[in-house]
Amino acid sequence: MRIARVFGRLSLLVDGGAVDVETASHGRFPSDPDDVMSRWDELSDWAAGYRGGEVVPYAPADVGAPLLRPAQVFGIGLNYRDHAAESRVAVPTAPAVFTKFRTCLTGPYDTVRLPSAAVDWEVELVVVVGRRAENVAEEHAWSHVAGVTVGQDLSERAVQMTGPVPQFSLGKSFPGFGPIGPAIVSWDELSDPDDLELACSVDGEVLQRGRTRDMVFSVPELVARISAVCPLLPGDIIFTGTPPGVGMARTPPRFLSGGTTLVSTIEGVGELRNPMVAT
Repeated sequence: MRIARVFGRLSLLVDGGAVDVETASHGRFPSDPDDVMSRWDELSDWAAGYRGGEVVPYAPADVGAPLLRPAQVFGIGLNYRDHAAESRVAVPTAPAVFTKFRTCLTGPYDTVRLPSAAVDWEVELVVVVGRRAENVAEEHAWSHVAGVTVGQDLSERAVQMTGPVPQFSLGKSFPGFGPIGPAIVSWDELSDPDDLELACSVDGEVLQRGRTRDMVFSVPELVARISAVCPLLPGDIIFTGTPPGVGMARTPPRFLSGGTTLVSTIEGVGELRNPMVAT
């Protein structure tokens, strides 16, 4: 199942376009994707048996962020060994967890305004929680996941590194610093949800390329470890970390600039295409 926010409404993506879920279900489900996450199993069962209905073509401009109001947004730092190496830090022995405030979330094709000349890229697999998870065992973790989507953990490095300790949450939470989408893809649609290629580029130049099998902490381990501390709620999202190739680690450092387009892709999941505008 693939669901998205098309024309501002919860939509089931099918061949040829999108099906408006509220209309097709005769009001059984609401029009706002954020309001249906607590009923993910019910929605999945309905979508599996759905046949027919009006399919409406849509353009990229019609697609918004699949979720805008998650209760919790988690980020994971240094979750690829080669990224830890380029950052000149040891591979973590426990997940480095921070938060991105949800006001940073934006759509897969939205324009991002750069607040400075120190904004970095970080393509990431984003996990969407579908069932409440509390003290979940690793072997059962995928059953609490609704699906995955593509994300960019954009980071203003000057703010991030200001202060007596790094300010990860502030540096990564400017408006527009959390592009996600274009759809939530149920994990059972993927041939191997633990091994997906992800990459990002600027104006055709590939900046990052990696595979999620190289995570230090896999999706099941992240769900298990986080849920051992605080409950994960339906609709919560986890940015699972980025592979090597970030701008801050380059010599000299390199950052995003206005007038360019950042493209982020994950195999079998989709693509973000976000134009950058300097302020």
